[in-house]
Amino acid sequence: MTDIEILKEGIKALDSKKADDIKILKVRDLTILANYFVIASGSSSTQVKALADEVDFKLGEKGEEPKSIDGKASGNWIVLDYIDVVFHVFYKETRDFYDLERLWQDAEEVDIKEFLD
Repeated sequence: MTDIEILKEGIKALDSKKADDIKILKVRDLTILANYFVIASGSSSTQVKALADEVDFKLGEKGEEPKSIDGKASGNWIVLDYIDVVFHVFYKETRDFYDLERLWQDAEEVDIKEFLD
């Protein structure tokens, strides 16, 4: 799958489970870590785990497996690494504390509307 296809499936999965404040940051020109970061929030650790599970499940159906999944035990910040696209699923307070959007403020924010049907 291309980066855009991974983004589309992942965004749809997050939206289907009512993720809050989904953002896509295009970090391609700023780091070698990934081309895109997707940042989303859940209102409880249970929802955060459900959001991450749904992304993993939907992309798995398309034959994409993450290189790694970190943070699943705590449910405060789960990272799903698909090499060029990295999903950061946060518990709201944890997201506010780490404030990745500020750390990557030079990244271009991509409108998620183009990924939702």
